[in-house]
Parts: sequence; structure tokens; C-alpha cells
Amino acid sequence: MPWSQNYDPLRSPALSTAAAALPVVAMLAFIASGRVRAWWAAICGLALAAVIGIAVFKIPVMSAIGSVGYGIAYSIFPIGWIIINVLFLHRLTVISGRFDALRHQLAGLVPDPRVQVILIAFGFGAFVEGAAGFGAPVAITAALLLQLGFPPLQASGLALIANTAPVAFGSLGIPLITLQQVTGLDLHGLSSMAGRQLPLFSAMIPAWIVTVYGGWSALRATWPIAVAAGMSFGVVQFLVSNFHGPWLVDAVAAVVSLAATLLAYRWFPPSSIPTLKSPTQNITHPPSSRPSRWSPWLPWLILMAFIFAWGIPAVKSALDHLASTQIPIPYLDQQIQRMPPVVAQPRVESVLFKLNILSATGTGVLLAGIFSGLAMRQTLYIILETWLRTWYEMRLPLLTIAAMLSLGNLTKYSGADATLGLALAHTGPFYPFFGTLLGWLGVALTGSDTAANVLFGSLQQVTANQLGISPYLMTAANSTGGVMGKMIDAQSIVVAGAATGSHGNEGKILRYVFPHSLTLAILMGLWVAALASLKSLAFLVVR
Repeated sequence: MPWSQNYDPLRSPALSTAAAALPVVAMLAFIASGRVRAWWAAICGLALAAVIGIAVFKIPVMSAIGSVGYGIAYSIFPIGWIIINVLFLHRLTVISGRFDALRHQLAGLVPDPRVQVILIAFGFGAFVEGAAGFGAPVAITAALLLQLGFPPLQASGLALIANTAPVAFGSLGIPLITLQQVTGLDLHGLSSMAGRQLPLFSAMIPAWIVTVYGGWSALRATWPIAVAAGMSFGVVQFLVSNFHGPWLVDAVAAVVSLAATLLAYRWFPPSSIPTLKSPTQNITHPPSSRPSRWSPWLPWLILMAFIFAWGIPAVKSALDHLASTQIPIPYLDQQIQRMPPVVAQPRVESVLFKLNILSATGTGVLLAGIFSGLAMRQTLYIILETWLRTWYEMRLPLLTIAAMLSLGNLTKYSGADATLGLALAHTGPFYPFFGTLLGWLGVALTGSDTAANVLFGSLQQVTANQLGISPYLMTAANSTGGVMGKMIDAQSIVVAGAATGSHGNEGKILRYVFPHSLTLAILMGLWVAALASLKSLAFLVVR
């Protein structure tokens, strides 16, 4: 018989909610303090989650162990598999000198660092998010900004803040496709609704990150470029999501935004250009060995080609047919039962670990790295040695991610996540605002907009129906509110720190981005509340 979750184990909603929140709050407090290393903070949070899950929420001990095992496995594959291989490709470009050459070319094409932030962190990051997601855009754009001369903390923070607007449509629309599977709602309706909630914020983000970088003076100098980048992305995001679907929203919007940014920079060049210090990693080549003008872009073009090829459904299906298996997690699969009101009817959780080594995005990134290394005339020995060294150097970040994902799993399968969600759901007429913050909380807890939709998508649907609110509005808000939590989830912070060589400074990164995450989440909540209440905006809520 499966074990049924109890969302008020202490028979006091306030006490049960406090107990559910304690592990996550403690972990984030440790990280933010700057006095506890991230991996220690994650392990402490995991230990506390295990104690509360077993002693308070009464999850069976073996199911708790299964939750931890699932978190460790998932941290290695697919998440670690993507992160390691992206950093592997990046380090090959550094060794070969292509990254240094790319830095010089970007500095020549767009020498203004205020515009580089828009071009790389926002535009290029959105493109990678649309194709890969799962930490890849933060890892790549943070490393690029670092090589352009941005300080490590700033490069990490700006990459995280920029990686918001495209997240709901990331990985070829996976978050919304998953939301449709959880709720049974029409996929096009969910895509349309998300595409009506996000464009306002997509238009804001370029100006936002420029202001974070250089203050109001930086925005005054570059506002036409920021407006062109944000407005073009937002308009295309609205059109593609409403008239096509969630699959190509980020890719098309990013390409248009990149073109608009470059055109606006040519038409409205800032009168003065601030300078950055020289990057710490600077490889000098003799004239005979300097790469040609196009070769610095070759590894990234190869990466984009592989990412898009691996994102095509037909390719994924063919590779899955060759090698893919789903492994039931012992003591967890079919052993946990979700209960109302989180779900409409009691539902036994299926917990399967998908081992799709060929079709995984990280495999495409690995092959891109190998092909790029050969194209950059690196020997097989250097390629292999670089890959193995990357695994070794990422051992503590991977440990951190494993502990955090295990904590998230314990929170989910013990029912503590639903206890937190129900606390926000009991807000009556203010639910559109707090329901949006629930999505933000879900991504902050799990590190994934997709996972947050799995956690709270059904709860949003049930609560919206009970309150007479459009279920499309609130389920989409779970995803669009969640994107604002992406910059503070521990997994993303660890990835950003690893990409910029700032492992151990995760607390500083969290303090850098947290005010922006909370402010944007509140603004999104107010926007969703307006859509739910103002009759003059009813045309935006068609479902």
C-alpha cells in the first residue's frame, strides 16, 4: 500500500508550514551568510529536511532514502552531464586561444560593456535557454562576460538576472508541455496565456540589467538599445506563443532581439564608452598562430547546431529508440500518494529515472565539445584530459547540486512542498498574487520551472476552479512567476559560480540577485492579479 501524504501533520497549519519551510530557509540563510560553504549548507539543509520529513511528516525511512538517491542520480544525469560538458567546451576554447580571440572580436564589434550585457546575457542567453536550458545559458553567458573583463560576481549576477524572461519557454517549451501533461489543459491555451503574461517583463529585462550593471547613467546612455532589444523580444514572444505554440518562442525571439540590438547600436551609438579591466585569463598567441576572424565563433556555432539537432523531436525519438530506459526508483516509485486538495483525486506518484544517454542534451554538448576540439586542432589526449579535469574541478559544485536536489525531493515526496503551497493558496481574493509567488517559490526550491509546474500545477488548477478564476491564468502564472525564482535557486547559483571560478562565493551571488528576484516576482504577481480582476483587461484572459 502506498503511503499517503499529510499536509498538516502537526494539526496546526502555521506550525506545519513553519516546519516545512525550515530546511530551505536554513540552507539559504547559511549560503547568504557567506560563512558556510555552499556544499556544507546544502548538506545541513538536507539533513534537516530528512529529520523533519521522517519525524514530522512521517515519510517512510526507505522512501526518504530513495528520495536522496534519486536526487543524487538526477544531479549527475542530466544536470551535471550538461554543466560539465558546457564547461568542457568552454575550457577547450580557452586552451586553444579561441575564447581570447572571441573576446577581442566582441570588444571590437560592440566595445560598450553596457551593450555587451544585453547582447550576451539577454539575447544569446535566451537563445541557449530555448535550445538547452538546465543551467547551460547561465554557464555559457557568465563565462563569456568574465572573459570580456566583467568581475566574477558581476558576471554571475548579470547572467542570472538575464535568464528570466525566456525560462517558461525553455528547452523547446518543456516547462509548458509538462504543465499541460500535469493539468490536462490545452497546450496552446497555456502557451498563449504565458505569452500574454511575460512580454511586459521581457521588454523590461534589458533595461533592468543595464541599470544593475551601471546605474541610471548607464541606462540613459543606452536606453534606445535596451528598448529595441526588449521590445523586439517581447513582441515576438507574444506572437509566436499565441499563434504557433511554445516550441520555438525563445529561439525566434532571441534571434530577432540580437539583430535589433546590433541595429540599434549602429543607429544610436552611445557618446562615450566605459572600459573594463583586462580579464584574468588572457592567452597570447604569436602572429602565425592567431585564429582567423571567423574561427573564434566556430565552437559556439557547432554547439548551437548540436543543441538544435538534439532538440528536434524526431531526432530525440530516434535516439531514444536506440538507447533509453526508465528505471523505477526503489522504495519511491508507486509508494507515495498525493492527496486532495493538492490533486483532485488521490494519485500515486510514479518516480522513474530516465537514462537516455544518447538523446540527452548534455550528450549533444559533449559531441560539440569533441568536434570543436578537433576543429581547433587539439589532440585527443588534450581533449580527454580537459574533460576529466573538468569533472575533477566540479566535484564540490556537483556535490552541492546533489544535496540540493535531494533536499528538494525530500520536500516533495514528504508533502512539505504542498504544505507550503496550501499556505499560499488560503489567501482568498489575493490568491492570483500569492499563487504567482507560489511558482516563484517552486522554482527557488527545485531549480527548475518544469519541476515547479509538476509540483504546483495541479494545485493551481484546483484552487483556481474553486475560486472561480481562469485555470489557464493561474497555471500559466505558476510558470511565469517561477521564472523570477530561477536566478535564486541554489542550482543556478552554483552553476554561475562554477562558470566564473567563484565557487565558495555563492552567498555573495545570492545576495546580489535576491532583491531583483523578489521585486520581479512581486511585479509579476501584481500583473497577474490585475489580469484576474480588471474587466478592461479581460481580453487577455480568453480561457
